[in-house]
Amino acid sequence: MAWLEVETKVKIPSDEVAGLRDRIKKIARFKKKGQKVDDYFAICFNDKYPKKAFRIRAMKDTFEITFKKWLRRYWTKEVVVKQEYEFKLKGKKEVENLLELFRDLGFEEWVRKTKRNETYVYKKNDRINIEINYVKHLGYFMEIEYLATKSEMKSARNNIMRVLKELGIPKKWINNKGYTKMLWERGTLDKRKFIL
Repeated sequence: MAWLEVETKVKIPSDEVAGLRDRIKKIARFKKKGQKVDDYFAICFNDKYPKKAFRIRAMKDTFEITFKKWLRRYWTKEVVVKQEYEFKLKGKKEVENLLELFRDLGFEEWVRKTKRNETYVYKKNDRINIEINYVKHLGYFMEIEYLATKSEMKSARNNIMRVLKELGIPKKWINNKGYTKMLWERGTLDKRKFIL
């Protein structure tokens, strides 16, 4: 099943992170801390931002492949909706085979995103995750995410708006531009030559 990822993203000024963390802890339970390193592949034309991309995240024993479709018809000013497709591959050889297929189709390694995150679960609805993220080259962000079915989408949007209000987030902080687009606009496209 492909979930709908209903979310909002907020750019947090550095001097506001500690206070926001304290407010989050009042309404949500700490779940985990970690780091996510994502390598993105895209078809690039004439230095324009690519229309299609997918990511590979190396996990402990597997590789997670993810791509998302932006469902703009469901967006509001504050909340975006994407359909997320995800699958796992075990072992480097499977990933090499997949990448060879994508290279043949014209995809190339494009950008690397490194994100340190703290994840919290909203006490009033455990389907809502609240993350404080530090994205290398971009700074601090908060994401509020609800994985929903199509029939739950309106409720998911309303719940996200409730959390924003509880946390006292100014609407001018909301920035739902993708991290890869922000990195691309800055010209910061770290790469590791994922698989040679």
